[in-house]
Amino acid sequence: MSKHTLKNSHTRPIKFHRLSKKIVRQFCLISLITSALWGGLSFTLLYFVEDEYIEREVKKEAHYLQLNYAQTGTWVSPRMSHMQLVFTPNDLPKDIHAQYIANPKGREFFGEQGRHYHIFALQADATPLLVAQVSDMLIIRPYANGALRLMLILSAVLVVLTFFVSWLLGRKTALPLKKLTDLVHGVEPDKVPAKFAAQFPNNEIGLLAQTLEDTMVNINKAITREKCFTRDVSHELRTPIAIIKNAVEVYRTTHPDDASNPVISRISQACTQMEQTVVTLLTLARQEHTDADKHNVKLLPLIEQAVIDHSHLINNKPIDVKVHDNCDISVMAQPGMVKVLLDNIIGNAFQYTTQGQVSIEVRGMTLIVADTGPGIEQSISANITDAFVKGEQSTGYGFGLSIVKRLCEHQNWLFKTVNNQGTEIHITLTQ
Repeated sequence: MSKHTLKNSHTRPIKFHRLSKKIVRQFCLISLITSALWGGLSFTLLYFVEDEYIEREVKKEAHYLQLNYAQTGTWVSPRMSHMQLVFTPNDLPKDIHAQYIANPKGREFFGEQGRHYHIFALQADATPLLVAQVSDMLIIRPYANGALRLMLILSAVLVVLTFFVSWLLGRKTALPLKKLTDLVHGVEPDKVPAKFAAQFPNNEIGLLAQTLEDTMVNINKAITREKCFTRDVSHELRTPIAIIKNAVEVYRTTHPDDASNPVISRISQACTQMEQTVVTLLTLARQEHTDADKHNVKLLPLIEQAVIDHSHLINNKPIDVKVHDNCDISVMAQPGMVKVLLDNIIGNAFQYTTQGQVSIEVRGMTLIVADTGPGIEQSISANITDAFVKGEQSTGYGFGLSIVKRLCEHQNWLFKTVNNQGTEIHITLTQ
């Protein structure tokens, strides 16, 4: 298969290898292992047959000598010229004397200049010994090097043949997969050709292509429905917000003496906040994210505005709100998204803290909002950022931290919650 590289914002690029190369490597490896095992087994069997043949000849002569001794009471010379009787270990050939002394129960000994000996004890006390110099009877060992070279050559030919066959097989197998990969890799669901699965064979690859086609069709339908939904929602939400804003402006125009009424100001701020929230959520729904939308945003004014907007949540509560000077930094971001994010985390801190303090600070490039509230329940701490997950004290629908997490992912920021005598929200504002 062709090489492809996938990238995302949170992990390193993933490189993929060719499937056909892996098939070739596996077949060649199997061929090498099979050749080595077969060669080793063949040599073992050949040596075993050779030793068994020599051992039978030695035993046959030993039986003749033992039978003659039982009849006559004397030991006669062996009939074979390459065999001799030895009555003491000192009479053994010099090149195997030391080996026999070290291992008197041994049956096979290797001498000098290629000599090979088999020893058979004719009586229980190991005397006399029938010593057979069997170098001339060896069939396999003189040709071992040549046989090994021949086996290596045959193994090399087998590997080459296996390489060629596996290359053909891998190419035939991987070609449809490569074609399918090139067809769907990096293509938008609505750009995939219709009924593309029909061009693939009726096997597992064809089944995979059909499954991908069905999935792409379903994704394309879902995207179409989502586009229609966000378009309709955009219109249906913005219209009443615009009406409320216009009504506030009309009221301020017709009642200039009451233009600074705190209720009217609150309604106006809520409309602006709702407008930004709608734009942000629609952007998330459409997955729109470009660097052109980012601006150099001052964080401190947005924090102060969020504190003011949600100050009604801490009315009549013994809570001290601390906004540290180190919050006076700038970040490259979409201002509307930063506003929605701050509204959620600061609003949560105000709502669930009954006494103590809410601290907002920046360490390095990490925004930390800490409160002395009850903290996150242990049973939901692992999935607190999932939609519909909320604690027993929550009066909402369980979307707040889920939206915060999605906003952070959208901006490539790191989000973390910490239970530490309350709750701490850590957001690393990577540039």
